[in-house]
Amino acid sequence: MADRNPAPDTPELRERWGGFEFNEAYRAKADKAIARYPEGRQRSAVMPLLDLAQRQVGEETDTQGWLPLPVIEYVADYLDMPVIRVLEVASFYFMYNMKPVGKYHVQVCGTTPCMLRGSDGLFETCKKRGMKKGEVSEDGLWTLTEVECMGNCATAPMVQINDDNYEDLTPERLDTILDALAKGEQPKAGTQEPGRHTSEPANALSSLEKMTEENHDYRGEWS
Repeated sequence: MADRNPAPDTPELRERWGGFEFNEAYRAKADKAIARYPEGRQRSAVMPLLDLAQRQVGEETDTQGWLPLPVIEYVADYLDMPVIRVLEVASFYFMYNMKPVGKYHVQVCGTTPCMLRGSDGLFETCKKRGMKKGEVSEDGLWTLTEVECMGNCATAPMVQINDDNYEDLTPERLDTILDALAKGEQPKAGTQEPGRHTSEPANALSSLEKMTEENHDYRGEWS
């Protein structure tokens, strides 16, 4: 699993990120998020502001983004919160990266449904490309993380890469997706099973078949 400890607080870290502040576009988004909450409750916006800060760091570094300690301190100051409270949120939720990551953060689900459907093969695919869990690849493209269930059990195994989910994967299908990303292309997100659209049965409907044509009332047929 991902290391939830913040990166060491070094002089180099302070020199790079000590002057961080939202740019004009992200400040507008941050203020809009704060405005959703009643007066005096601005601290409730800590999660969206951490996400915005991570995204701005990502744009500045051409990566998926992470949260250096000075950036966390900036968000705390923006919301008039103790730094430790913001750090607690950032280190608890896996959507926030506590260490530098690559341009593409490859999060492979290793929980039981995905494991039974072949997630071990997906890890092998990543390994063959030089990915190591919790590390940035030598070319700066990839960071591999094993994560817990992300709620796509019906279309397992699945991988989240940055903001997109890729489901019904095989090692070959994952290779195709990674090849496309490496070329700067944007592969189709969602299920990779031909003919499947979301999480409907892969081999056609086997129940409630009359619902395909109209809103059929089955209650009179219940025993």
